[in-house]
Amino acid sequence: MIKDQSFLDDKASYCIDSAKKNGATDVQVSVGNSVSETVNFRNKKLDESERSDTLILNLTTFINKRKSTIRSSNIENNNLDILINRCVETAKKSPEDECNTLPEQELLAKKISELNLYDKNHISNEKKINFLAEVEENVFMDEKIENSESSFSENKSIFTLANSKGFLSGYKSSSFSASCVAVAKSNGSMERDYEFTNQRFLEDITKADKIGKVASNNAIKKLNSKKISSEKIPVVFDKRISRGILSVLSSAISGSSIARNTSFLKGAIDTEIFNKNINIIDKPNILKGLASRPFDSEGVKSSEIKIVENGILKNYLLDTYYSKKLNLKSNGRAGGTTNLFFQNGSISFDDLIKVHPKLLYVTETIGHGSNLVTGDYSVGATGFIIENGEFIYPVSEITIAGNFKDIFKNLTLADDLEYKYATNSPTTLIEGMTVAGK
Repeated sequence: MIKDQSFLDDKASYCIDSAKKNGATDVQVSVGNSVSETVNFRNKKLDESERSDTLILNLTTFINKRKSTIRSSNIENNNLDILINRCVETAKKSPEDECNTLPEQELLAKKISELNLYDKNHISNEKKINFLAEVEENVFMDEKIENSESSFSENKSIFTLANSKGFLSGYKSSSFSASCVAVAKSNGSMERDYEFTNQRFLEDITKADKIGKVASNNAIKKLNSKKISSEKIPVVFDKRISRGILSVLSSAISGSSIARNTSFLKGAIDTEIFNKNINIIDKPNILKGLASRPFDSEGVKSSEIKIVENGILKNYLLDTYYSKKLNLKSNGRAGGTTNLFFQNGSISFDDLIKVHPKLLYVTETIGHGSNLVTGDYSVGATGFIIENGEFIYPVSEITIAGNFKDIFKNLTLADDLEYKYATNSPTTLIEGMTVAGK
């Protein structure tokens, strides 16, 4: 059972009052409680079941332009008194920085929107076990499946954010997730793949039988893969892979990357970085959205922003500190993006894979090969060769490479966007990538 909102509110208010009495000129505090239950299966058998209950308080005190932050899981008042005093004293000795401030009053969220983020329903361990048993039964329906791992998690959380400018608010959230990793073997070839579901509400998760069947089929399809020769070839990224393009973009346009001059997109505001058909939106107010929120981790109202409009970069991702570094205003992205997505393209998946007579379809990337300073990109990959719209054979042990400036410009989106994650993308075709094989 998670804590009551009033309990967290009282702790936050206590910290602010005490810190002010100790000499802090401004204060921000967050208090959060999270309860998580997870059941794991391995090869049709229960592997482990665990429960965690965490309570964390984060306190930031300001002495004019000096700042200090402290964190603790012990939120008894006698311990908080010690921590608050220590935090204030540390702030006094910290270097001055003109950007060390709370958000402007007018930017703080006033009315908290109801985003339907909390499901009060609870699924018992017994039902979690039964769910995974059904997943595993469906995984092993094909004799090529060698082993599997599956998991079911339920998380309930609540938090409060407060500051000395009078902001005090919080909300509950929930998530239910299930996954399955299947390993297939045939003729000395062994491959793995997975299926995953994550939703705010229990009723919305993918059915157990489908999770098992999809994981199994994905792994089997990759068996007996071939090596291919090095060449420049159009590449299609599966939806699970193409959303990684947005993750790189969000890192490259974060206020910290721009202010520190560590991004290939520094100075790119109002310039065309994608083709004119591309729009990218960060939308915090999607009902039941996995990353929906009424305000960011500083209390600034989270509103929808267009990251890219008709190919043109329109916004960086800004919190209070880095917005001041850049002489801009926070747009409520302390803590990062919310529900980030490419808007749908205008071509179907079936037509997209027929654009060229031969394509490489990537289903998995291996490693982290993105250089945010230069934009260079190079990762290991597995997938399939497509010829004339037909999946011909699986491929492995290849490397795909390019530069994000070119990738952005040579990108075509299908019209099959789904909201399965916090960051989502349709299937994506990228022209002219370099593929290194045998």
